[in-house]
Amino acid sequence: MSPESIGPEWISQVAAHVGSRPVDLDALLSRVVSGVAVHLRADRATLYLLDRARGELVSRVATELANQEIRLRLGEGIAGEVGRTGETVLVADVSADPRFADRYDAMTGYRTQSLMATGVRGADGALVGVLQVLNRAEGTFGRADRRELEQVARQVGRLLDATSLRSQLHGGARPLAFRFNGIVGESAGMQRVYARADRASRTDATVLILGETGTGKELVASAVHHNSPRADGPFVKVDCGALPGDLVENELFGHERGAYTGAVAAADGKVAAADGGTLFLDEVAELPLPAQSRLLRLLQDRTWFRVGGTTLRTADVRLVAATHQDLPLMVEEGRFRRDLYYRLRVVEIRVPPLRERDHADLDRLIDHLLFEAARRYERPGIRISPAARARLHGHLWPGNVRELEHALASAVVLTPGDTIEAGDVEVGPAGPGIVTPPPAGPDGIRPLRAVVHEAAAEAVRRCGGNRSEAARRLGIGRNTLLRHLKANDGSVPSEA
Repeated sequence: MSPESIGPEWISQVAAHVGSRPVDLDALLSRVVSGVAVHLRADRATLYLLDRARGELVSRVATELANQEIRLRLGEGIAGEVGRTGETVLVADVSADPRFADRYDAMTGYRTQSLMATGVRGADGALVGVLQVLNRAEGTFGRADRRELEQVARQVGRLLDATSLRSQLHGGARPLAFRFNGIVGESAGMQRVYARADRASRTDATVLILGETGTGKELVASAVHHNSPRADGPFVKVDCGALPGDLVENELFGHERGAYTGAVAAADGKVAAADGGTLFLDEVAELPLPAQSRLLRLLQDRTWFRVGGTTLRTADVRLVAATHQDLPLMVEEGRFRRDLYYRLRVVEIRVPPLRERDHADLDRLIDHLLFEAARRYERPGIRISPAARARLHGHLWPGNVRELEHALASAVVLTPGDTIEAGDVEVGPAGPGIVTPPPAGPDGIRPLRAVVHEAAAEAVRRCGGNRSEAARRLGIGRNTLLRHLKANDGSVPSEA
């Protein structure tokens, strides 16, 4: 299907409701850029985002070039010049413009004849990207096209400001990286989450999401829904752990009039409300056994009875469930139905706890959550000191991302000055041997000695500070372990 024309009004509508929906950002921006090309009667369009950490423009999406990333230094080529100045440029014949860099035409085999590019700015006026269109279908780009491109770019800026990209586009301490809106992290564990969520979203398969409290299981469930063909349907959540056992079935399946005292009228439940969309059962392990039996029927043939009813009802519902509990153990203990467990885990997604994610993920989360808290509480100039960041790296985070979010929000509100110091961060004591890692280079690669140091320090922490035991588990000598612990900053953590 060819892309539809997408103008400023459509982009504005998307910006108004994207909010915290964990949509696939590349897919969303790809649709925007393809539609802008049609709207402006251009053969090709590209959206460059500003990677502040590297001082480059990076093409996240380009019609016909979705799998080829283009990077431009600020000032390189016409798009790079727009990225440096923010001014609109209209060129009728690029062969006559000395600013045009043709190395990407040579790389792709494309021939650029005319182009138009303009800066994309956030709500604060800061430049966050460049929107470029190439080769008008008829003739060359004119003044009316220029005005339309600038209007579209203003709405693209508004759209970017409505997503979790804003913390990177306006901050830029680390190289640009993202996948699902609102979900932050690039570690191997999170990449596995993204890959499974992406594949699951393309089907109607039942999904079981496992992970500790505070890891973001609901966000992952929402990502599965909002990137699926059911995205326009309802996403209905039921918190099974928050309902008394005798009310769960009523909440899920509804009831008939007179089914129990006080049931003066028939009512539908959440299953009916989710028809055409996704039913998300949070803390599904809390379901009592009778409700588990009813849920099994729903999974098997998409049918159910209201409480007190005899009429078989049907619904087109996709089921996603989540829990922090050990379901296999509950099955063995007879507290959870074995057949239901296997029905639920058609696709299983495990969200890693924060302590299993790497230091780079923690830094990205700190930057993102600090930016959002500063924005929410109107403290745009607030920063975090290296000592405070080190303290965050030394905490074990039993409450995971939710605990980190609350700690940073509290620090933003309570810190009297413009810099959050270690004493402003209200967390538990640092774990042994956990120190702030040195920053990665512009290419995202960190020194090997730092990586080895972190692995050694993590082993010591997991062994309760016992360096001899940590060395044994790592398969190295104790003196070798000590050298690795000293490698980063010359200090060795005290032994517990």
